[in-house]
Amino acid sequence: MSILPIDNLGTATNKIEQMKIVTWNCNGALRKKLDIVNTLGADILVVQECEDPSLSTNAYKDWAGEYLWVGTSKNKGIGVFPKNGHTVKQLNWNKTFSIGALRSTSASLSWSTSDLKLFLPFTIDDTYTALGVWTKGSDAEAFGYMGQFWKYLQLHHEDLSNANTIILGDFNSNAQWDKQDRWWSHTDVINELEQMGIKSLYHTQCNEAQGQESTPTFYHQRKLAKPYHIDYVFMSKTLIDKSSINTGSVDTWLEVSDHLPLTVKTK
Repeated sequence: MSILPIDNLGTATNKIEQMKIVTWNCNGALRKKLDIVNTLGADILVVQECEDPSLSTNAYKDWAGEYLWVGTSKNKGIGVFPKNGHTVKQLNWNKTFSIGALRSTSASLSWSTSDLKLFLPFTIDDTYTALGVWTKGSDAEAFGYMGQFWKYLQLHHEDLSNANTIILGDFNSNAQWDKQDRWWSHTDVINELEQMGIKSLYHTQCNEAQGQESTPTFYHQRKLAKPYHIDYVFMSKTLIDKSSINTGSVDTWLEVSDHLPLTVKTK
């Protein structure tokens, strides 16, 4: 899939009038895949399932630069890597949310930011608010995968509602897996984002419905017979109208990961 870029973003500074942002689940061992990552020419890289550079090789540390990283172990996390003079700053969001108007006193009706995995909020060049996502859990859990993001959204609805918001990463979710008795299913979350003025860049520019994607982003066990679309870039309207998206080719990327990179060009 290739989409032509559109007009320049008039409200941006000269530094970020043209910027390339990439999200990619590297399937581990990013330190061994730096050469192919560099071919993307990204200004900002958001990488899921990568190791902590501070606990890895010197070459990886040097490449990472002024990076951000959060994870569940030294080998499994989200990394944000700024390139070409761009800067990123982590946002220290921490809130608590409770579901009210219920008689139950269950502890499961309340949660905090630190309970949810994995999310990394940050700013780009002090202009964009971005959220790197790698949802954890499983369908065996009531709030697994997209449910984790739904919980995060309840906590940080206002934080993500500004005019320059980008939410991107591996959500492990698709509308095909909606469950009718869950208000936090994929489609419900998409609807909530749209109410905030935030939409999927791929679906907007390809004019495809959620759950009916023609371009996969993930191949289970790297098998062509098992394609899924589970990686997304969501953007506020001021950005989505002036951006383009491209999915990496299977021939190039399936050799190094089960996910394909998504490249966004914002102008």
